[in-house]
Amino acid sequence: MARFAFLLLTVGLTACSVPPTAAPIANAAQVAQAPGVGGALPTSGSGRPEPVTLWQDADIFQLVAKLIESARTRVMVEMYELGRRDLVSELGAAYARGVAVQVITDPTVNASRRSAALLDTFHVPERVYPVDDVRHQIDHVKLLIADGEAVVGGMNWGAHSSRNHDYVLETRVQAEISRLARIFVQDWDLAGGHPAPLAPAPSQIAQTAPGEEIRAILEGALGRARVRALVEVYTFTDPEVIAGLAAAHRRGALVRVLLDPNQPYNRHAYAVLSSSGVSVRWYPVPKGALLHAKIGLFDGELILGSANWTLSGLGVNHELDIETEDPRAVSAYSSRFDSDWAKSAGG
Repeated sequence: MARFAFLLLTVGLTACSVPPTAAPIANAAQVAQAPGVGGALPTSGSGRPEPVTLWQDADIFQLVAKLIESARTRVMVEMYELGRRDLVSELGAAYARGVAVQVITDPTVNASRRSAALLDTFHVPERVYPVDDVRHQIDHVKLLIADGEAVVGGMNWGAHSSRNHDYVLETRVQAEISRLARIFVQDWDLAGGHPAPLAPAPSQIAQTAPGEEIRAILEGALGRARVRALVEVYTFTDPEVIAGLAAAHRRGALVRVLLDPNQPYNRHAYAVLSSSGVSVRWYPVPKGALLHAKIGLFDGELILGSANWTLSGLGVNHELDIETEDPRAVSAYSSRFDSDWAKSAGG
């Protein structure tokens, strides 16, 4: 995997105050020693280690609720759209039983602002990410860390997000959780007025702003693909990634792309990819739902997360993606993609 260089981020800072009764807040040194991060991998009922698991659609919220309810040491949440009152209440309950809870929200989302106010009534420590309004930036991250597990992907915690087709990856891999926790602390400190962008590190975890790691891992995996590239993306406009998919098709890889038909920005990508010989279809989105995924399988490399494949998603917004070659996750996505492809239409 390619390694990356960070661009330092300097922005105006705003932060919500932390109540004097708040639980201790983790810093970078505490993250490295946090309970639940080290030790043996959790196992399934059969005793088989399960380092990562791919979750889909509404089932994601069963996972999220379970992890928050069972947390005993720490819960870290960074969420673009935080609008589910049940999950906000669970965060308040976790804090009340002594869990160190921290929440970062995006100030541009009305539902997230309301949830932040509700968290304040529970005395849960929360901060607002200092987005760069000049660049029309958002904090688009979707991250949960609960004790020694983490969830990364594209699913918002909105009131109607369970209707959407989306994915997250649950990871119990120590190195990945450590990196995710450090990114959270980076963002918490930034929101508190103390910016300290992380240095590049060997990891399957990639962020954008600071840096362009997501573009690097995405273009790297796409450039290596020789057999297949199976893609589902909510908004797709980035010209370099479009060109990369066309190049993969020319060198003989099976390239298939599913797009949300209700996103007008996707029509240009559809036209360009189709004219290049790439197979593209519109996902049959039910009324009131979205194809909200941002995921691609490149041979055996699966990349998913919060970043749309746009100039903003890969270069302006604060985003978070994860990469895995876990065969169970790869197989689960490949099977779901085949099902989605079969029921989708071209034209």
